[in-house]
Amino acid sequence: MLAVRNLRKDFATIRAVDDVSFDIGRGEIFGLLGPNGAGKTTAIRIVLNILEADGGTITYDGRPFSGALRNQIGYLPEERGLYRKSKLLDTILYLAEIRGMKRAKARDEALRWLRRFDLLTYQERKVEELSKGNQQKIQFITSIIHDPVLVVLDEPFSGLDPVNQILFQEALRELKQAGKAIIFSTHQMDQAEKLSDTLCLINKGKVVLGGTVRDVKRRYGSNSLHVEFQGDGSFMTSLAGVRRAMIYENAAELDLAPDARIQDILKAMIGKVEIRKFELLEPSLQSIFIETVGIPAGGTMLQGAA
Repeated sequence: MLAVRNLRKDFATIRAVDDVSFDIGRGEIFGLLGPNGAGKTTAIRIVLNILEADGGTITYDGRPFSGALRNQIGYLPEERGLYRKSKLLDTILYLAEIRGMKRAKARDEALRWLRRFDLLTYQERKVEELSKGNQQKIQFITSIIHDPVLVVLDEPFSGLDPVNQILFQEALRELKQAGKAIIFSTHQMDQAEKLSDTLCLINKGKVVLGGTVRDVKRRYGSNSLHVEFQGDGSFMTSLAGVRRAMIYENAAELDLAPDARIQDILKAMIGKVEIRKFELLEPSLQSIFIETVGIPAGGTMLQGAA
């Protein structure tokens, strides 16, 4: 559906996007990942024809961007873009009509989505009266209400609590099943791992990793130890055989050296913490992100002894 080839964008002395290429098909959720400032949003704005590229090509089903294509795209930007003084329903209907929807159909769809997101009783309230999470719901509704072919979501989970994150996940999976091509841009690796079929990791404007989630994780092996525990796990960074440790409140992900002995690591933990789960598995996207980009991406990353 969407083919991006050798995309390049310069701002003064900074190359924000440097030779970026990827493909997205219908019925696919594509994770465009990277740390803050990596070039994700710039790439998205070029795809949407908001910015002009300095090099490369973008085609939609083999054709360049055109005005006729504009209403076939849904876009949820990272920044809030709603009219704060307008009422919820009026805002949704206005933006739906701009995208070519008839008012009656737009109203039916708007009420359906408001009901689904538990906002039906808020329809006459002003946008500024809503919480950040509920404003994000409205932005999402306005980005998909016109039944677009390509859906572009830039940090869609921003401001959402865990319950509403699940609602969004369900909505994205339904859009996928309906055959939409979805670009899902984020630096939240846990969400990307749950939702993405394929991914592209950008750092400093360049693609540093890409492919299906399964292939990417296989490429990084399966020598990752996940531990859930009660107590102080900071000692795990100094365990023999641990190359790198990501320590959280009651869990840790340990990247092991090739010659590490699982039995020795378990033995060293007994008596220091109460172990609730001890499992060898594939590395998470979070740990792959850190290994590839080289900076923390949430939680605490501590170096261990190899």
